[in-house]
Amino acid sequence: MYTPVAADVAKLRNITGAGMMDCKKALVEADGDFDKAIENLRKKGQKVAANRADRDSHEGAVIAKVNQDNTMGAIIALNCETDFVGKNDSFVELAHELAEQAIFYANKEEFLASDFHGMTVAEKLIEQTGIIGEKIEIGAFERIEGPFLGAYIHAGNKIAAITSLSANVDGAAEVAKSVSMQVAAMNPIALDETMVSQETIDKELEIERELLTKEGKPANIIDNILKGKMQRFYKDNTLVHQSFIKDSSVSVADYVKSINSDLKVVGYIRASLT
Repeated sequence: MYTPVAADVAKLRNITGAGMMDCKKALVEADGDFDKAIENLRKKGQKVAANRADRDSHEGAVIAKVNQDNTMGAIIALNCETDFVGKNDSFVELAHELAEQAIFYANKEEFLASDFHGMTVAEKLIEQTGIIGEKIEIGAFERIEGPFLGAYIHAGNKIAAITSLSANVDGAAEVAKSVSMQVAAMNPIALDETMVSQETIDKELEIERELLTKEGKPANIIDNILKGKMQRFYKDNTLVHQSFIKDSSVSVADYVKSINSDLKVVGYIRASLT
């Protein structure tokens, strides 16, 4: 009967990330065949994944990454069941590595099907489910391209954001990070008023009109009041019009212009644990 030596167990651990005892057992069952041992560990993951498919996985790590020339970026949420696992160093390290890979894929489906150290991302998640014993999956997947991107990950890895600026100018890195911090903290609904959906506008107008009517405002002045209400709504809820969190005396747009008069925010993405 095959008896695994420490070097073999360590080698399998490096390949799969599985625990020492799981690797030892897998090697014994495979009679020392590494490929078969890896397959055994994957099968274990599939079994655990099937048993935990209906579990909630609302904890984890949200990670934002940008490529070297700051033109492509992605945010992923690597979800698990408990905060204890979500804060584990190896789990967070895996989330960072997966986020680096996500940059180059247009959507979650392509990303899950992509190769990750000899297996697909989807297979890696199943493997980790078997190793960790919790449901592991990709929750949020957001991707962005732009002239210059900067990212921010909030402490604790619960929220992340990436901002796209109109150009790579002096100070762009700090601006992009600061505005991404704004996005993470304030969760704007759109970049500016032109990007707010008509459905959202109609709903807000309906709510405000009903309130004004109940207050007894004359019908002939309600429309004028609504214009002011909507301006306030855009100021509070759209990124470039919001008060800048680092200096509430200026808007985000004004802060960006203070660094370079031609610089603008042209896009952003945000994700959080839900």
